[in-house]
Amino acid sequence: MDGLIIKIIYAFISLSVATIWGLLLGGIAMKVVARAHGRFGPPVWQPIVDIIKNNARRTSISHGIMYFLGPVFRIAGGMGTFLFIPFIFGSTLFGNFSFAGDLFLVMYFIFFGQLGMALGAGESGHPYSAIGVARGLSQMTAFELPFALSIISLVIQYGTLNITDIVTAQQGGILNWTLITNPLATIAALISLQGMNMHNPFSIVIAPQEIPIGPPTEYHSNFLGLLQTNRGLFNIAKLALFMNLYFGGATNLAIMILKTFLIYMITVIIGAAFPRFRTEQSIRFFLGVPTILGILAVIIVAYL
Repeated sequence: MDGLIIKIIYAFISLSVATIWGLLLGGIAMKVVARAHGRFGPPVWQPIVDIIKNNARRTSISHGIMYFLGPVFRIAGGMGTFLFIPFIFGSTLFGNFSFAGDLFLVMYFIFFGQLGMALGAGESGHPYSAIGVARGLSQMTAFELPFALSIISLVIQYGTLNITDIVTAQQGGILNWTLITNPLATIAALISLQGMNMHNPFSIVIAPQEIPIGPPTEYHSNFLGLLQTNRGLFNIAKLALFMNLYFGGATNLAIMILKTFLIYMITVIIGAAFPRFRTEQSIRFFLGVPTILGILAVIIVAYL
């Protein structure tokens, strides 16, 4: 029992560190995009300030139980994704709850929060909610295909569904990273990550260039604060997963910060440089080259 309590305390510390770093990454992304647009942009700690401000507010508006369960499902997906990923390889404090088959569970949690938000948005009463849900689920289905094919390729290559074992197999230098040993799977997954993060050209759900709707407008007070907290946590959870699967993991905090920063900046820079796709363009894109790369990765690993 004492060991379990210590593990829970370690997990809480790991969650706190990851959330703060994820929020700071979001602030850095806003600064980069602002500079690309010729603006100065907000300070990098602005997401943390926004969360404190929103959690200090209360609301009496109600749209139904499922509407308010949406943010709960969303952060449950973010926490579930992160807690089963070894944040730092070999660390007792940041090892989290990695176990055999955890990769399969993590993939489930990645999409759990998005499905919960779809149910919450459906009860908001907003006439455009159905449009946002249809866009989000359609794009999610599209980018899930190349990502799943990439994961299948990795499972065949390493012969395990355990994330820790996959990281272990990549130790010994950059030549052992999946980036080098299975580049097609890595490229397919990175393209899928652009869709998961919903940066341009795949920001089709909220579509800020069209109408000011979506969670930042529909939700408010501490419910919005919960969504903003999950934005930081879920971002770093996905980055930690990609770092472990494709870039050799991290053996200390400094390497983790560097690798997650560089992976995230790939999606931020692409988002700042490209305009947004229409919904059908996004789906057609993910079902094209990324899916072909994923299929080739599976075939090469399985038969060559």
